[in-house]
Amino acid sequence: MVSLPPETPPGLGYAYRASLIGSAHRFVLEDEGISWQAGSRSGIWRYADIAAVRMSYRPMSMQSRRFRTDILHRDGGRIVVMSTTWQTLALMDTQDKDYRVFIVELHRRLALHGARASLVGGLRPALYFAGVGVLTLLSVAMAALLVRALVIGEWAGALFIVGLSALFGWQAGGYMRRNRPRAYTFDALPQDLLP
Repeated sequence: MVSLPPETPPGLGYAYRASLIGSAHRFVLEDEGISWQAGSRSGIWRYADIAAVRMSYRPMSMQSRRFRTDILHRDGGRIVVMSTTWQTLALMDTQDKDYRVFIVELHRRLALHGARASLVGGLRPALYFAGVGVLTLLSVAMAALLVRALVIGEWAGALFIVGLSALFGWQAGGYMRRNRPRAYTFDALPQDLLP
């Protein structure tokens, strides 16, 4: 478990380890802005200087419930907050409650300080629609294979295609549904992009 300084009030700090060998990323919501430290880099960004917040769902093989928030500064800097942390070589742990509390409080403070940050959820539109196109092509190809298997009477192959399509559709469909591009407001965070 990655720790924060002991004087950090509950709900105002968050820490995670982005990789097993890297240093921890620590964030504290202070009165004047967000204080952050990632390895040897650190700083304090005033809430009014935050240009954009992008929330997304980013599962990976070792952790299917993984969320990401990118915070962009007006000068082009970016800090990333992940909902999971590396524990050991084979274990990535979720920090759902702490991540959720921190992200909700970040948005509350941004609104309180009159930030004009762009609030977006999901993937970038070009990437999202490219993904939709690829999924559509794969669906057409799988449907053609299924028809071919049924025509030649290859029932085991048809059953395999149906099962594989259902599993892939469930996984990819959930990812695409959660990551559809959209704007949101400070008081209506996208609940499917929070644990």
